[in-house]
Amino acid sequence: MRAVVEAMARAPHPPMHTLSAQQAKLSYAKAAGVLDVPKPDVVCVHDFTLPARDGFQLPARLYADSAAKGLPTLLYMHGGGFTIGSIESHDTFCRVLAQLSGVAVVSLNYRLAPEHRFPTAVHDCWDALHTLVREGAALGLDTTRLAVGGDSAGGTLAAVTALHARDEGIALALQLLIYPGTTDHQDTPSHSVFADGPVLDKAMIDWFFHHYIDSVDRSDWRFAPLKSAEVDGVAPAWVGLAECDPLVDEGVLYADKLRAAGVPVNLEIYRGVVHGFVTMGRAIAEARQLHRDAATALQKALEAP
Repeated sequence: MRAVVEAMARAPHPPMHTLSAQQAKLSYAKAAGVLDVPKPDVVCVHDFTLPARDGFQLPARLYADSAAKGLPTLLYMHGGGFTIGSIESHDTFCRVLAQLSGVAVVSLNYRLAPEHRFPTAVHDCWDALHTLVREGAALGLDTTRLAVGGDSAGGTLAAVTALHARDEGIALALQLLIYPGTTDHQDTPSHSVFADGPVLDKAMIDWFFHHYIDSVDRSDWRFAPLKSAEVDGVAPAWVGLAECDPLVDEGVLYADKLRAAGVPVNLEIYRGVVHGFVTMGRAIAEARQLHRDAATALQKALEAP
């Protein structure tokens, strides 16, 4: 991990927080996949759209490593601070999950800041879930066996979508949360310890949230699920965290909040790794371990073949 971080520091790229949002999107897209495991072939990769409430058609991509109908389904939200990232940046990881778990993975391109500020991304994820529940059978999916998941900002959106599903009476088998953001003001001890990174630092976090949300809205549970009044009855959770990450404490706090409410939680903290490590499997063994652990959690929760 240290070698990867040092190599990143030597790369001639300006810090993200010094870029415009559009420059950052392009820079991230260009670098995505450099440290990923080799992209696996899967049986089915299908691009389609899911409608948002305002009529916008949200790009989505279905991955399945079987031609069989009726596969259980994971709705996946990519990370990127609500501002960067895409289906393409997380293409390899979604392929890996589909291959290792036997679950069909639907990766969603929710709309990004600053063009679309809070709560647009939240609404997009909710709308996508509702459409999958109603129409997933037409895609050959068994949406009676359904999970949500995501990493970083996508983990936040997954946690929030799980709470919404509970309130709407939509049964989810699992919420798969990979180093999610859960707090309203980043004031846990790990935010101080890792304020200068590596990889994710305070300046970058502030830059993301400046683009995404007004300060008056930051206590809204749809941004900070740790602020939710009640988490009773929400779907069981698998939570995977990085030890050397500003977000690690809030991930633990959210897992504790779920446990205290009687929600089954499996919490894994991967030692010695940093935020974003899930897409560094070419270099980091812990990333490959997380791939296996997350796939096993999906397989067990969704009774996948």
